[in-house]
Amino acid sequence: MLLSVMNAKTTLIAGLTALSIAAVPATPALAWGEKEQGFLAGVATAVIVDELLKNNRKARLYDRGYTAGPTYVEPRTVYVEPRHTTSIYSTPAARAFQSYSLSERKAIQRNLRAWGYYRGGIDGSFGPGTYNAITAYARDEGISLSTTAKAYGAYDGMIY
Repeated sequence: MLLSVMNAKTTLIAGLTALSIAAVPATPALAWGEKEQGFLAGVATAVIVDELLKNNRKARLYDRGYTAGPTYVEPRTVYVEPRHTTSIYSTPAARAFQSYSLSERKAIQRNLRAWGYYRGGIDGSFGPGTYNAITAYARDEGISLSTTAKAYGAYDGMIY
C-alpha cells in the first residue's frame, strides 16, 4: 500500500509540474513582471524539489525495511463458546444404571465396594459416589462409558 501511495504522490507532483510549466507561457506577458514570474517559478521549484526529496527518503526507508513507526491495532474480540457441562444423572452410565432393578443396582454397588471403588451406602441409587466409582472402575478396566450399550456391558460384567 505504501508503494502505491508513493506512486500516486509522484504522479501528482509530475502533473503539477507539467501544469505549472504549461501555465506560465499562457499568462499574459504584462500581468506579471519578470521579478514576480521568477519568484513564482522559484517557489514552485522549491515545493517540487522538497516533495521529491521526501519521497526519495521514504522510498529508501521502505527498501531498508523501516516503517513509519509502531501502529496501534485494535484487538479483535474473541468469542468463546460456552462449555456445556452434563449432569451425572443424564450420562449413559446413569441411564443404564437406573434401568436395572433395585437388587441388581445394590449388587453393582456391593461389587464396586468389594473392589475398593465405592465407599458409600448400598442403597441402589445413582449419585456422585456411584458415578465416580463406576468411572474409576471403567477407566482401570479399559472400558468406555460413552454410550448406554457400553455402560450396560460394564454393569453386566459386575452382576453376572
